Amino acid sequence: MSNVRVTPWQDNDPVPADLLASMQARRPAGELIGIDRILLKSFPLATGWNELLRRVRADFSLELIYLELIMLRVAVLNGAEFEWGVHYPVYLQAGGSEEKAQALKSDMPERSLFDEREWTLITLTDQSTRRVNVDITVIESLKALFGETKTVEAVATVAAYNMVSRFLVALDI
Repeated sequence: MSNVRVTPWQDNDPVPADLLASMQARRPAGELIGIDRILLKSFPLATGWNELLRRVRADFSLELIYLELIMLRVAVLNGAEFEWGVHYPVYLQAGGSEEKAQALKSDMPERSLFDEREWTLITLTDQSTRRVNVDITVIESLKALFGETKTVEAVATVAAYNMVSRFLVALDI
């Protein structure tokens, strides 16, 4: 975080105790990471952000491996190296492969490496991130493969992590 464009929150800076506790609860060993320390510059932002991303990560019915696949692809498309670094090990722990993770770094990943569900999620992520509009055929494929609830959650994950990556990149986190 040496190049970050705003001064990160420091451990002795004031913060509502419940907000700090909720943010620490989302992190391994309660250790805040760089984005947390920047978010704490605005308590309303940190509160809403923490709750939204907690729900995406913990409450969605879409399987973790698919959530992390989306997050990695968004990180690549938006040049968010910090985001990649956070989500790469989680993707592997969720059952993703090193080969697939590395393929996601390509402008056009090798189709044969991914099953139909993964490829449809990659297509969704690419279209939504690069051009905002998503072809109806992609949405229909998602609904057929995952059902409507998981389709909504997949689209929301792409949107949420585009927000995350754009925040990270703009502030050089």
